[in-house]
Amino acid sequence: MRFMKMLQNVKILRFLANSWILVMLFSLTSLAQDAKEKEDNSFVLDKIIGKVDNYIVLKSELEAAYQNYLTEGNPGSDQAKCSLLNRMVMNKLMVAKAEIDSVLVTDLEVDQNTTQRMNVILQNYGNSPEELERQYGKTLDQIKIELRDQIREQLLAREMTQRITKDIDITPSEVKRFFNKIPKDSLPYYSADAEIGQIVRVAKVNHQQKEDAKNRLEELRNRLMNGENFNELAKKYSEDPSAQSNGGELGYQGRGNMVPEFEAMAFKLRKGEISHPFESPFGFHIMQLIDRRGNEYNSRHILVSAIPSQSDIDRATQFLDSLRRKIVKDSIKFERAAKLFSDDKETKGHSGYITDQDGDVRVALNRIDPAVYLAIDPMKVGEISKPLPYRTEGQKEAVRIIYFKAKIAPHQANLTDDWHRIQSAASAEKKDKAINKWFLKARQDVFINIDPSYNYCKILE
Repeated sequence: MRFMKMLQNVKILRFLANSWILVMLFSLTSLAQDAKEKEDNSFVLDKIIGKVDNYIVLKSELEAAYQNYLTEGNPGSDQAKCSLLNRMVMNKLMVAKAEIDSVLVTDLEVDQNTTQRMNVILQNYGNSPEELERQYGKTLDQIKIELRDQIREQLLAREMTQRITKDIDITPSEVKRFFNKIPKDSLPYYSADAEIGQIVRVAKVNHQQKEDAKNRLEELRNRLMNGENFNELAKKYSEDPSAQSNGGELGYQGRGNMVPEFEAMAFKLRKGEISHPFESPFGFHIMQLIDRRGNEYNSRHILVSAIPSQSDIDRATQFLDSLRRKIVKDSIKFERAAKLFSDDKETKGHSGYITDQDGDVRVALNRIDPAVYLAIDPMKVGEISKPLPYRTEGQKEAVRIIYFKAKIAPHQANLTDDWHRIQSAASAEKKDKAINKWFLKARQDVFINIDPSYNYCKILE
């Protein structure tokens, strides 16, 4: 049926839009294959099934994406596999067009995403780099470099997607028309939902911890001043993941590409000069200015983070414990407290509430973070947990309180309870049409070749 086909396309769009899944999936799958091949003392060449200018799609990537798509509970079909391949080719086309149109993403953004996703991957292996290296037959540095390249492509594809769809809006009347076209027997049945909020407090690093980080960098600066190689020290000591591939050198950057603190130091230094330690939102740096030309500069740096002590974590816990008591006594509303005091930007913008990928505060219980589910499982609706240990997406030490506001029973889709979901599906379909229209036009600017064994997908028709 039309709606079920559309719903499958929306699921595929969401799956491929999730760069966390994509990057970790493709990287780890290819690494696992390499390791298995070495273990079996055999070698099987991967197959290129799609090429867009200099960018390729491998058969292993498609198979990995399809298997993970099935693992998420989605129905399998040739159409689903073709849709995945189509989206992957589109992503490569977006990256190729970004290169043609001079669309850029900053090294800083790439590095941030690489750090976050590398941390997630390590968590899956008990935070053991040795275990990760053993399982996939590559060094941690090699994994980081491969991961960074893939993340850059994903960020470029995302930037192009946003440019293509930025002016597309969906009106209430369009949402209603979309819903009314769905046959009654095709309406999806939603499992139990919940409304869950959180207030996060990141442990603020104390003065002594900051001084320790600066002292470590000052020692490295002294070694550099005594003639040691900047690139080698950056590879050994910098916590910037890109340092393994570039020795800390960031290439030419224009104004606005880096955080203000970093940029200000770059324009303050003389060519060849090495700074003393300075702070940015990512930690502490020492920088050497390599060259400057007008409003562009090339620099190298070493990054070291300051780690909060137990007393720093205890202070954050005490703050949230006090805030929780005020909320329970109704001295302050949870929503206002979240806006004023939470350090989690994503939920803070929604008055503290966790939202699904469509921005709806009603989230499916079977899709929430397992840690959140375990926290609310013993709670009654309306309760607020005591402060719980938490590590942010950026891997910062923190604590949080969780508010179990409401629970919604399973039900068949309707406009009253599921407006955001229906609106999202209607919007996704409209954006999908815009992307397909762009694809038909943009493919004329690049070379595209699809393996004949996938002709049945009719990607280039």
